[in-house]
Amino acid sequence: MDYIQELFLTPSVTQSIVLLTLVVCLGLWAGEHLRIKKFSLGITWILFVGIIFSSFGISIDPQVSHFAKNFGLILFVYSIGLQVGPSFSPFGKSGLKLNLLAVAIVVLGCGITIALHYLTDTDMSTMAGIMSGAVMNTPSLGAVQQTASDLLGTVSPDIAMGYALAYPLSIVGLIFSFELIRFCCRVNLRKEEEKLQEEHVSDDDPICVDIRLSIPNAITLKELHDICPVKNILVSRVTHQDGNDELVDATTVLYPNDVIRIVSDKRHEKELQVLGEVTHYGFRGREQSDHLISRRVVVTRTACNGKRLSTFDVRHRYHATITRINRAGIELLATPDFILQLGDRIMVVGDKEDVRHVADIFGNELKRLDLPNLMPIFFGIFLGVLLGSLPIAIPGMNQSFKLGLAGGSLIVALLIGRFGPYYNMVTFATTSANMMLRQVGLTLFLAAVGLSVGDGFVSTIIGGGYMWVIYGVIITMIPLLIV
Repeated sequence: MDYIQELFLTPSVTQSIVLLTLVVCLGLWAGEHLRIKKFSLGITWILFVGIIFSSFGISIDPQVSHFAKNFGLILFVYSIGLQVGPSFSPFGKSGLKLNLLAVAIVVLGCGITIALHYLTDTDMSTMAGIMSGAVMNTPSLGAVQQTASDLLGTVSPDIAMGYALAYPLSIVGLIFSFELIRFCCRVNLRKEEEKLQEEHVSDDDPICVDIRLSIPNAITLKELHDICPVKNILVSRVTHQDGNDELVDATTVLYPNDVIRIVSDKRHEKELQVLGEVTHYGFRGREQSDHLISRRVVVTRTACNGKRLSTFDVRHRYHATITRINRAGIELLATPDFILQLGDRIMVVGDKEDVRHVADIFGNELKRLDLPNLMPIFFGIFLGVLLGSLPIAIPGMNQSFKLGLAGGSLIVALLIGRFGPYYNMVTFATTSANMMLRQVGLTLFLAAVGLSVGDGFVSTIIGGGYMWVIYGVIITMIPLLIV
């Protein structure tokens, strides 16, 4: 009995590890097996399993709990930032509009939270916890708890309890809001999806066109570039009148009625027609001829990370052409100043032997991508904690403002993911590795939060805590319906 009591009931590092892992295991099992039709709380069950343990007076060492919550949250937000970073463009096409809509939802949610605080006289820190649960924002809960600790020197268990009470029904409120909007606005989801796919085509997406030249006399490719109204083009090959295909360089001679293959941005599609008649449009079905082939080559050699495409001079050294690059599922034009990243998939056109040489230059060994790059993770977390802990003075406020551990880590992760390759930093991680890091962080955080709620959960609900659930639904639904 002493062994069991020491292992499960006496707070220590060992006991904390045992309880955290047990809560995570039970929560994951519940997420997979406890469902109402197709609906399940999923990984959130970890939070409620922790609350059940805590309601019976089973808790972990406060210092271990504090570490697990903060470090778990940092891993969670950092892995998200690192994955989103390479394509992060908050003010790109439609980005500004979407960000303004998101800000509107946040401002309305905060306004309703403040209004409920004054109308119901509920403690503001508790209302902040309820709001975090209402918007199902786990990093927000961490930020609220850290801010409360900075301002008050202690963290009220009501913050986590408000989060836990508001979270479940807010999911229902979220689903109901979307269903209500869909019903009232008579939204056809299939048509909306088709429309979205059409709108997703960007002017920056690369296009491939075959053009039969209508030039009066023979000219070199360099001279063609000079007369072409579009400067951002890449001519990958030419098909002469005798049917022979040829890779091109600046000195290649082009004749009237030759068919050239051009890769450029979609926005220039009509301008390219001044060169002649478009005989074929699109990549599919036009990737290879009798002796020229096209192959996807994956950048796996770390020496290539952060290097400009022009550095390798593929066209002159290996008589091959790189036409476009796929990064995270997005097709990009292979311009000379393009900065390569580990994991990029480049399209190479040339003879079979030439393409093989190019593949050797960039690596093309998929197994190398399975090796984790830990340096940017731990170095980024180090910088994120420094940034998040930096006090920022705000005029008129006695207390300085901090981004918090989660906020600082997220910003640094976005910056490293976006600009790291420019400074030869390898930021690539496989999707599975990133998801593993993210899930480990989130499960640690939820388990620690649940175990720190305390034994007052049931009494809180009976004593009026059910109103917190209602507040959470209000904070969830009203901003969504308005926006």
